[in-house]
Amino acid sequence: MAGAAPKLRADDRADRTMSGRHDRALRAGLISVIMPLSLTLVQCGKAPDPAALAANSQANVQVVAKTNSQSSNARVASGDTFEDRFPAPQFRERFPSASESFLQRQMSDFSPKRAMQPQPEQAPYKVASLEPQVPYKRPAREDLTTLVSMKSSAFPYFGNNPASDAPFLNISKGDRRGHRSYSGRVYWQDETYSDSRVLVHVPEHFDLRKPGVIVVFFHGNGATLERDVRDRQMVPKQVTDSGANAILLAPQMAVDAADSSAGKFWQPGGFKRFMAESADHLARLTGDPNSARAFANMPIVIVGYSGGFLPTAWSLEVGGISDRVRGVVLLDAVYGEMDKFASWIESHRSAFFVSAYTRHTARRDRELMSMLRQKGISVAEDMDGPLRPGSVVFVETGEGITHRDYVTRAWTRDPLKDVLVKMAATPSLALTRVSSTNP
Repeated sequence: MAGAAPKLRADDRADRTMSGRHDRALRAGLISVIMPLSLTLVQCGKAPDPAALAANSQANVQVVAKTNSQSSNARVASGDTFEDRFPAPQFRERFPSASESFLQRQMSDFSPKRAMQPQPEQAPYKVASLEPQVPYKRPAREDLTTLVSMKSSAFPYFGNNPASDAPFLNISKGDRRGHRSYSGRVYWQDETYSDSRVLVHVPEHFDLRKPGVIVVFFHGNGATLERDVRDRQMVPKQVTDSGANAILLAPQMAVDAADSSAGKFWQPGGFKRFMAESADHLARLTGDPNSARAFANMPIVIVGYSGGFLPTAWSLEVGGISDRVRGVVLLDAVYGEMDKFASWIESHRSAFFVSAYTRHTARRDRELMSMLRQKGISVAEDMDGPLRPGSVVFVETGEGITHRDYVTRAWTRDPLKDVLVKMAATPSLALTRVSSTNP
């Protein structure tokens, strides 16, 4: 018995020793679990320490390297790398070709779209408003200046010369035909008398609904429509600048020649046919074919410069519509035909007549004034007063005023503009029917 007791105590000590070791291991395990949790709880709400993060990161790298050294070697051998698991995108995957079934889009496809607002239905009635209403204003348009070929224009002309009752084309050379002028110079038909064009000018402010006037301009010798009438003498610009409700027609006479021949305007009714055809062209040019009748009845003012006196005189004498002519303006142009001018003035006392002259035509203008005074017609010799129906005015211009520049500088600059302004400004009812100013 005595020997058994020590043995039991030795076993008991051994058990206690094993139990203590077990308790210490358990406590170490609990501490290893609790300490990281406590540290985490302590650091909640507290900014991390950059140095600690760097140290922890380095330690983790070492631990991971030690822990996964063997497994990493296995993955490399099997091809399970980062590049294998997450391969870089190829160019064709990011930018498909046009042949692939991929919807191609433009930058405009990604712009924000504005929602369509439903339009209110138009009410079948007009709502009254106390707000002031803006008056209707016609859409703005530009001046219309163009060349139009007309059958009734002065040339070509194959009739007789009324001065001699002989054919106008009195010279031939092979297949060519021509005209020998009073100076003896020969002008060929294909070069000088074949242009049937007419310069047409409609100002931007022209309004067919208002009283208006058609200005017919007969140019002088040595002229063309583009170079002289339009550009040098600025006849279309004078019409526009006057503000009058007027349209310009300027037929081409002898092309760039020292010849005043009237061509078809020599013929009875020639001027009437010209104005009738012009009305149709004006209706089409202004966009209203139904307006031809209005143009066909519109009053006319004839302006003759230099050699333009001849077609002016014959249009008044045999043109067939002398009653539509409400005014005649001669610009250094009384070279003859005084009887025709005097006869028209005497029989048309509601129309006006203006003749401005230089020393070149002074003798004939004074002769015409004498003829009119003998008929009891009052004659004024300045343009200072108003231009009324029945006005007969002769204006002598002094030295320094040249014949070549007379269309742009006579008794004043832009004399045609001045005449139209005086027409539009006159209080007489007869002339307000002829022209009206642009508001």
